[in-house]
Amino acid sequence: MWFFAVLVVLLMGGIAAVAAGRGTPMSEVEHDRLAVDLPADRPVTAADLRRVRFPLALRGYRMADVDALLDRLAREREAADVRGDDHTA
Repeated sequence: MWFFAVLVVLLMGGIAAVAAGRGTPMSEVEHDRLAVDLPADRPVTAADLRRVRFPLALRGYRMADVDALLDRLAREREAADVRGDDHTA
């Protein structure tokens, strides 16, 4: 009887070790950030915007990420309007 009890404990320990990542390495952690790094040294282009993918949160997108991008686009648009650039075409 003791033999089977020890065997069950060893088996459970082996399963716990594998589940904890000791058997094989676990995959890399995927960070919760924009999938595309937007350029900081130039205005955002239409191609940049088409590549943007917001990370999903519990109930959709993270509002802070969307708000940050919209604020940046608004500032760039305002600067272009002051300079008189025409980006409507």
